[in-house]
Amino acid sequence: MISLFDDGPPPPCPVPFNMAGYVLAAADRDPDKVALEVLAADHSTSWTYRTLARAVFGTGGGLHALGLPIGARIMLRIGNTVDFPILFLGAIAAGYVPVPTSSQLTEPETRALIADLDPALIVFGDGVEVLGNLPCPALLPGELAALAQHPAIAPVMGDPNRLAYIIYTSGTSGKPRAVMHAHRAVWARRMMWDGWYGLRPDDRLLHAGAFNWTYTLGTGLMDPWAIGATALIPDPGVDRATLAALLHRHKATIFAAAPGVYRQLLMSGADLDLPDLRHGLSAGEKLPTALQTGWSDATGTKIFEALGMSEVSTFISTAPGHAAAPGISGRPQQGRRVAVLDPDNHHPVPCGQPGILAISSRDPGLMLGYRNAPDETAQKFAGEWFLSGDTVTMAADGSITYLGRDDDMMNAGGYRVSPIEVETALNQHPDISESAAVAVEIKPGVFVIAAFYQSDLDLSEASLAAFCAERLARYKCPRLFVRLDELPKGANNKLKRGELRHALKETP
Repeated sequence: MISLFDDGPPPPCPVPFNMAGYVLAAADRDPDKVALEVLAADHSTSWTYRTLARAVFGTGGGLHALGLPIGARIMLRIGNTVDFPILFLGAIAAGYVPVPTSSQLTEPETRALIADLDPALIVFGDGVEVLGNLPCPALLPGELAALAQHPAIAPVMGDPNRLAYIIYTSGTSGKPRAVMHAHRAVWARRMMWDGWYGLRPDDRLLHAGAFNWTYTLGTGLMDPWAIGATALIPDPGVDRATLAALLHRHKATIFAAAPGVYRQLLMSGADLDLPDLRHGLSAGEKLPTALQTGWSDATGTKIFEALGMSEVSTFISTAPGHAAAPGISGRPQQGRRVAVLDPDNHHPVPCGQPGILAISSRDPGLMLGYRNAPDETAQKFAGEWFLSGDTVTMAADGSITYLGRDDDMMNAGGYRVSPIEVETALNQHPDISESAAVAVEIKPGVFVIAAFYQSDLDLSEASLAAFCAERLARYKCPRLFVRLDELPKGANNKLKRGELRHALKETP
């Protein structure tokens, strides 16, 4: 039997279609139901579907009043506030293309993205540095509230295959890639409702992430809203140690977080008596079996894991009623066509044999391509398949076991980071002749970025950390710095990253 899973295509996306209109359709069905609660330690702020839709479509009207052409790209420099999803969906409603960017980016990183994107407008939120000398108009924090006061715009309908939004992800070349997604991408997420979430309209889903994280945007906000459920998001000032109390007090039925959050809750000693919780969700990095077991022992609930990528979101997962044996990442969600391919990326391998995980190029959740990078886009496709870059095995029942990446991308705290991007920054140091970055496991299931460097001087970790902080977003900055006389390389001068991980274990 070959490693191929296909149980038929999903229902087609409606035509015409608008992503934002679809996500907030519950405002017509049940306008007074609570769509969003922002949870502080001692109080919460609620948004009904009516008030949320009014803010989103009013913001869309405000953007339209600026005279931007349909399809204009709008860069979002928004921090962890409710302004982020409102601006994101408001732009899409009005026919524009929002482009979220991490609020942690340094000025050089931000200006590089501006040059690559050529936006028509940049929107700055509270707490994010406002840059001067910009090549396009900008909206400043004090101007955002006025957008939502405009008359609400009706969602601009059209072909579901047209561009809706762009997200940047780290590329193996060291240059962030602009991933273009169509309006239909949100419709494709319906395959996750049963295939991962077990999501119902009466659910209260608490996501531990920030508003401006794409994991939160999809799993914590848009999917609950699309089905008519209630999204719960902690206020930015909430300490993670209080999450258990918030889960209990606000009767969360589903909890979504990265593995590190589950670990912190277990180690905090917090009371994990959560009578309303049905289960948890995990994505962003591999969920260790020991962590899964510890959470189940403490709460009596399971954590369901998902595997995916920015180009297609999650498509492999476990789910209620589809639990997996330890070490199994999950099965392809219903409606997906998935294969494990041979080294030539042409044919599925026999079941149980390692290969490259691939998803059908016809999958409705798949990206349109990388902006301004046709060659790099083409490299990801092989015949009918889109190549994930993950090495896995598939069992006869479709179960997927994750074995690792076929490249050297790093995963630290749920963020994918290119080692070349980190090395490019480090190599700017006047006393460093060469550097290399790898993700290392400092304890079971916990990975951080380690930087190895060649230098005539033994540089202090504090000085190197400060140097990196000026050039890299915080999540890209190495946590460990190790000086070596020489970086290990093969006969073709290719860096041996595996030896670097081994060298770290031997470093006193």
